[in-house]
Amino acid sequence: LIMYIPIIKQVILHIHLFFCTFFYSPIYKRSPDMTKSPMTKSEQLLRIDDHDFTMRPAFGGPPIPVGVDVQVESLDTISEVDMDFTMTLYLRHYWKDERLSFQSTNNQSMTFDSRLVKKIWVPDMFFVHSKRSFIHDTTTDNVMLRVYPDGNVLYSLRVTVTAMCNMDLSRFPLDTQTCSLEIESYAYTDDDLMLYWKKGNESLNTDDRISLSQFLIQKFHTTTKLAFYSSTGWYNRLYIHFTLRRHIFFFLLQTYFPATLMVMLSWVSFWIDRRAVPARVPLGITTVLTMSTIITGVNASMPRVSYIKAVDIYLWVSFVFVFLSVIEYAAVNYLSTVQERKERKLRERLPCTCGIGDPDEMMIDPQITGYGSMDINTTGNYGMPENGGRQERILAQVSLNDPQMTRQVKPSRGYVNIWIDTHAIDKYSRVVFPGAYILFNIIYWSIYS
Repeated sequence: LIMYIPIIKQVILHIHLFFCTFFYSPIYKRSPDMTKSPMTKSEQLLRIDDHDFTMRPAFGGPPIPVGVDVQVESLDTISEVDMDFTMTLYLRHYWKDERLSFQSTNNQSMTFDSRLVKKIWVPDMFFVHSKRSFIHDTTTDNVMLRVYPDGNVLYSLRVTVTAMCNMDLSRFPLDTQTCSLEIESYAYTDDDLMLYWKKGNESLNTDDRISLSQFLIQKFHTTTKLAFYSSTGWYNRLYIHFTLRRHIFFFLLQTYFPATLMVMLSWVSFWIDRRAVPARVPLGITTVLTMSTIITGVNASMPRVSYIKAVDIYLWVSFVFVFLSVIEYAAVNYLSTVQERKERKLRERLPCTCGIGDPDEMMIDPQITGYGSMDINTTGNYGMPENGGRQERILAQVSLNDPQMTRQVKPSRGYVNIWIDTHAIDKYSRVVFPGAYILFNIIYWSIYS
């Protein structure tokens, strides 16, 4: 065993040399962890690691004032069906965080992108009643952070938001809508954060080129209110209100003019002979179906509201006028059929009239007709344009005044009870229908315009 002691010492020495050479050689030195990026000079200047930025500035003290101003870049869409609007805007926040103050000889601010925003405290603003919203990220995140030497901070971001807008469509399309975009802190009540418009109404700026196809933007204005939640408390809420007036010209061309023309087209049937059934019936049906199509097309692009809109009143009244013109012809046709039956029965009861002379002379002679001059005017009011109609009427009068015929025909007040002037219905309709529709238009446009 004593003999092997020198050998054991040499082996231990060689092993020690091997490990020293392997672990302490520059080739085998461990490379630094690149996932842990060192602090930048700006972060060292702002002493990011020296403070806890999960807490708001001046935690435990008075609420921190956060000023807000907005630059509206575009008002993209207004949807009546979904009752919402889409707006793109620049949202800017102003506050003071003394933890970010730094030494500067020239009092020059430092500007950062979104990477530093994740490491410091920023207000947790959100849009109340928003459906969708996102921060633009082309070509990089559209976020800017500017820090001043005294700790004042400007935080700006470009956002597109789709928010709810409760619309009253009772006067559509002659309506004016007011929509609001509401901004509020999500976590901090008014005890921790005081949200306000930095310059009042001047805090809201708009691009002069903003325009919409269906609306005229009348005005923008701002307000501030307190919102209460039963479980968390009171919160400051900022409002951006904008008023929109709808352009009417599109709806005049697409809805009102076609409906008016269909109503006027239905009046043409009053000038068509009542016996021209193939002409009057298709005309009435065509106008009714066209009005139904117009009403369906308008309602297809509107929300299913439970109240009547102004356009519904106009279209349905127009539809009623068109429908009544069809009913008018049905009444004329029915009364004409009844009249023809009465005349046919009367002719069957009349004696031979072959020896009667000129009907005009008979009407003048009271001894033959039994009527004076006043009776001539009375019977003349029931003129019938068909050939022979006047003569048949006179013959009926003569027969009714014959003592022999009075025993065969039931006594009556002459031919008035038998003859019904169906042409008078068309004549009156030519005046009543247009007059009533013009009166309706005067009342309608005086109320809604």
